Amino acid sequence: MFPLKDLTYRKSFPLINYLIIITNFAVFLYQISLPDFDKFVYNYGFVPSRFSPFELDFYKYAFFSMWLHGGWFHILSNMWFLHIFGDNVEDKLGHFSYLLLYIFSGFSAVFLQYLLSVESILPMIGASGAVSGVAGAYFVLFKHSKILSLVVGLFGFIHLLELPAWFFLGYWFFIQLFSGIGSLLSYDPNLGGVAWFAHLGGFLYGYWTAKKFKRKTSFFT
Repeated sequence: MFPLKDLTYRKSFPLINYLIIITNFAVFLYQISLPDFDKFVYNYGFVPSRFSPFELDFYKYAFFSMWLHGGWFHILSNMWFLHIFGDNVEDKLGHFSYLLLYIFSGFSAVFLQYLLSVESILPMIGASGAVSGVAGAYFVLFKHSKILSLVVGLFGFIHLLELPAWFFLGYWFFIQLFSGIGSLLSYDPNLGGVAWFAHLGGFLYGYWTAKKFKRKTSFFT
């Protein structure tokens, strides 16, 4: 399934969402302009084996990693999902709270993945965890909204379907969960791959935050 657009009306202009998308593309264009792309990623990505939870300086790499991407498909897929789901979440939460949701979802994603790969020498990069947090919030706040999606059916036929958000994002979540469990069975700290648990960590933080918002408690407590 691939989302084409959500069918939920928004009242406000998604300023923060667009600024996040622009910033991600600006950083990526800077990355690919460098003579040594891989060195830049290693220097500024989050490398679990060199992280020390007792040294504040290391936390900046968790933040930097949210703005780095490994290639065009990586950044385009992340920013498309953010474009689809982020505007309505920002509309509901407000601009500043949405920015906090995005950043803290990214931190939650990084640290859940870290707990399961503390020996890894490879940098973790990408906005996937932060975007997953936005998706988790959308799941709570717009559960019954419709997502216009491309769906591949039997015999390879492609269908355009309006799927409820709870189904689309629920299916996505379980794909991440089962893929994450599968990755643990063949874990190697020296091999790269998709950080499945980062997706789960971000989604769960976004879900939790949106639940609190719906109960109209403070964003911070």
